[in-house]
Amino acid sequence: MPLRERMPMVDAVVGMGACSCMTTPSSVPLPVVTVSEGWRTDPLRLAVAGYLARYRGETRRHTESDLRCYLQWCQQHGLDPLQARRPHVELYVRWLQETRRYASSTVSRRVSVLCGFYRTCVIDQVLEHSPAEHVARPRVPAESPTLGLTHLQLEALLTAARLSPRTSDFALVCLLGLLGLRIFEACALDIADLGEEHGHRVARVVGKGHKVVLVPLPPAVSRAVDRATAGRPSGPVLLNSRGRRMDRHAATRRRRRLAAAAGVHLPRMHPHMLRHTYVTTMLDAGVDLRDVQIAARHADPRTTMRYDRARTTLDRHPNYILAAYMASGT
Repeated sequence: MPLRERMPMVDAVVGMGACSCMTTPSSVPLPVVTVSEGWRTDPLRLAVAGYLARYRGETRRHTESDLRCYLQWCQQHGLDPLQARRPHVELYVRWLQETRRYASSTVSRRVSVLCGFYRTCVIDQVLEHSPAEHVARPRVPAESPTLGLTHLQLEALLTAARLSPRTSDFALVCLLGLLGLRIFEACALDIADLGEEHGHRVARVVGKGHKVVLVPLPPAVSRAVDRATAGRPSGPVLLNSRGRRMDRHAATRRRRRLAAAAGVHLPRMHPHMLRHTYVTTMLDAGVDLRDVQIAARHADPRTTMRYDRARTTLDRHPNYILAAYMASGT
């Protein structure tokens, strides 16, 4: 993307754009400058642009959101991010933990983005040292706090989606629960991405980091996709109620309504739950952990093992053994 086209995105990060993590407006607004003047006079805008330019797609969008939260925090406290020191970053981390009460994984991710931003500033010689270099990160537990659906709950959800009058519902649940696609991958899937390879029906999926993979479609998923496309020659696979491409927000709403119709009652039906179910169900079916890692496209096997630990921690918990041992008294 040309430099001038990236400027509005940088202005949204550094300027007075809304931030979901803030509840009060900033009392110390950054100066608003024109494009030509901004690149020459505002090193912060240039530093942010140089950092975000390393990413693209969904990765850049999430990185931008995490970085915006820190920059807005600095604005609120009258702090120039390029003049910050390690105690400032430590106070920001404490604010995330104690005031905003974010989960350890969220805080760790935002600190990681901050470390990357300051590391880039050092590489670009904007700063001599990174103030985030020795900041303590919260410990992320080895077990995933998220539990996927059970086998019966997934079957009930598939049944409710298959009986739905909206043909995209069944395709959506199949793509997420039976192929393990991330929600942005499923929503971005086009009819042109469907094809055949060595006798297999496959889908060309653009994943994290813009990595392109071919995912085979089992017959049940293939039928669901054909039903959703309904002979359309082109366009998105998943459509919303208005006949346009389904986005992640519409997909989340549809999944929650389908779960309610299927009688699947969970505290929070978040977007990653069906992908989590995809991993745990394969492990329950006896698929080797290495094969599950490849199918889920996890770069690190420890990511897959987190799901496995969460599953076996409950299934093999000694509370069940003790209760069975004391059954006569209870």
